[in-house]
Amino acid sequence: MALDKNGIAQRIAQELQDGFYVNLGIGIPTLVANFIPQGIEVEFQSENGMLGMGSFPMEGEEDANLINAGKQTITALPGAVFFDSSTSFAMIRGQHVDLTVLGAMEVSDQGDIANWKIPGRMVKGMGGAMDLVASAKNIIVAMMHTNKAGESKLLSKCSLPLTGVACVTRVVTNLAVLDITPQGFKLLERAPGVSVEDIQAATEGRLIIDGDVPEMTL
Repeated sequence: MALDKNGIAQRIAQELQDGFYVNLGIGIPTLVANFIPQGIEVEFQSENGMLGMGSFPMEGEEDANLINAGKQTITALPGAVFFDSSTSFAMIRGQHVDLTVLGAMEVSDQGDIANWKIPGRMVKGMGGAMDLVASAKNIIVAMMHTNKAGESKLLSKCSLPLTGVACVTRVVTNLAVLDITPQGFKLLERAPGVSVEDIQAATEGRLIIDGDVPEMTL
């Protein structure tokens, strides 16, 4: 069966490495902090000026004064630091962030990402995403494979205004883990119970299938 948001976050958490500085975007990426593998230490950063973000708060534990760049309530670990935006963006632009996890409305098979605007309907604004896509060493996108109408969000070309061009390295969806390659999306893993045919039907962009594709281990 397809993963839920927590399942996507849990799979992305397997990409964390000891000592990493990690920027978590809003939405699904924020949940990654709840699934840090045992035996490693990472520092989570939010571009509104925080280093040392903790797990996503449970209902009833929220502190309205403690928010990330997307105004989601978050938690802070002991020793967390708060600083101004110029320092935060110096960290990002100075390439001191090892991994960035972003949400997206669309991703192309060339690694383009659109996540800030639906013309005539919604303008979230790029915020720090424009700096992250320009500077991050490694960008993983957390997203649903299709929209509510069942239309693919993994495309040959993004239809929405772009946030970044050829910057995404990996995509983790509710159906699959895929790498961005010069030849398109390379299918690495399937969600439990999801077939290769399901993923093919849900992917509009170029899809590379090389041999047997294993199920994810969560």
